[in-house]
Amino acid sequence: MSGNRIRDERLAKLSRLRQAGIDPYGGKVETSGSIAEIRLLCPEGADHSGPEVNVTAVGRVMAIRNMGKSCWLDLRDRSGKIQVNLLQKRLGESFELVKQLDIGDFISASGTLQPSRVGEITIFAMSFAFQAKAVEPLPAKFKGLRDVEIRFRRRYLDLVANDESRERFILRSKIISFIRHRLDRLDFLEVETPMLQPIYGGAAARPFVTHHNSLDMDLYLRISPETYLKRLLVGGMDRVYELNRSFRNEGIDTSHNPEFTMIELYQAYADFTDMMRLLEDLVSDAAQEILGTTKIAFAGQSIDVAKPWPRRRIHDLIREVAGVDPADDQAMRERLVRAGMEAGKAGALDHDNLLKEVMDEIVEPTLVQPTFVTHHPASLNPLCKRNREDPTLSDRFEVIVAGFELANAFSELNDPAEQKARFESQLARGGDESYCDQIDHDYVSALEIGMPPAGGMGIGIDRLIMLLTGQASIREVVLFPTLKDKSPEEVEDEMQGLEDDDADLSSN
Repeated sequence: MSGNRIRDERLAKLSRLRQAGIDPYGGKVETSGSIAEIRLLCPEGADHSGPEVNVTAVGRVMAIRNMGKSCWLDLRDRSGKIQVNLLQKRLGESFELVKQLDIGDFISASGTLQPSRVGEITIFAMSFAFQAKAVEPLPAKFKGLRDVEIRFRRRYLDLVANDESRERFILRSKIISFIRHRLDRLDFLEVETPMLQPIYGGAAARPFVTHHNSLDMDLYLRISPETYLKRLLVGGMDRVYELNRSFRNEGIDTSHNPEFTMIELYQAYADFTDMMRLLEDLVSDAAQEILGTTKIAFAGQSIDVAKPWPRRRIHDLIREVAGVDPADDQAMRERLVRAGMEAGKAGALDHDNLLKEVMDEIVEPTLVQPTFVTHHPASLNPLCKRNREDPTLSDRFEVIVAGFELANAFSELNDPAEQKARFESQLARGGDESYCDQIDHDYVSALEIGMPPAGGMGIGIDRLIMLLTGQASIREVVLFPTLKDKSPEEVEDEMQGLEDDDADLSSN
């Protein structure tokens, strides 16, 4: 049956309901709880002749088994599924409404809760009512929804059709809740900082630009909340974090979405080594608490997030993995060319950016288990403290796992004079999409008031969920990923392959 034919038939049913004076889109319903809670009300070991328990349930109809004068439904909500029996003898004239039911409709059902004769917990309905009539058919129940483009573009269908997708997003919520509660217990204060910023900063990224008409000024969607959170350290909030949405006007791939979620946190009188211990605790404990294990299958590999994670200096990894001397610029250029970089591009890189490119392109893809990569070149991040033993390096780490960056942290620079000088140095270099395109004088002024020494960290929440749920694409863990726009006609063409499952008439 074609999709248009199914839609036409459903619209006809909708019209018949309205002509009969029935509201197909219901209202508030007083229920006996979720379906999972209702199932618990059925006494253990009860049979069909046992005591009656009266209940009211709501949910989506996921299967219809029509036996003529009796109809069996599968009703589902977020917590689970329950069988509902609609019997002509019990419902009387209202049984005629069964003819207007379709898979996908939301209904409420009130009646007695008992096992059926074959032992299935069932609501034997005394009444039922429409709460939302589904005009579009659902994907076929047993085929599920497999078209990736449709799954991402029409996530609501994905959640209805694919249990594993719905469970993944429930896990996402639980993981975020765990991190929030842990930070709260550690006396971190959750705060909110501006998404619209007059000066963007905190990372090397291209921003989205907008214009405020009333103030007649350009503003930027934040690429990071970093400098605002550190202003709060200046103000005496010694431990702060923000679960934030940030935006970067860059490419899209399996680990990047223009709009993404991260947690940034800052702790006074701490440094990047404290951030290491905190990150290990958060990730390994979240895995154990929520998944029941620290071992995760990811992209065909077994990853163990149990602490402690190895600490490796960037220079040592370049020497061991890339097989070149990190002090030899020419050797690093040749190694990058062998890895596929254009000779002209490699030749234009200075020493610190050579280190970065060798790390990004050659070393990172080989790091499967969570690894702290430490002591990056100081020139590449103007907000980070220099290492006391070697001022050309920074007290910074990135965590690499399964070949991608999961978190970034460092000991925060709190010297206002050095901060201003490093901002100026960044601007003088020009043309390299540096972390900001102008000096944030207000931030420098804040440092002049005095900011305590601190450790700070940003954790990519979407990537963490990818890791803990074993998903190789960020689109699988973002409810509504950014997609190229399509016309209504193109979207309709994508949907032509979806079929209704109303032909399921198997007996109870």
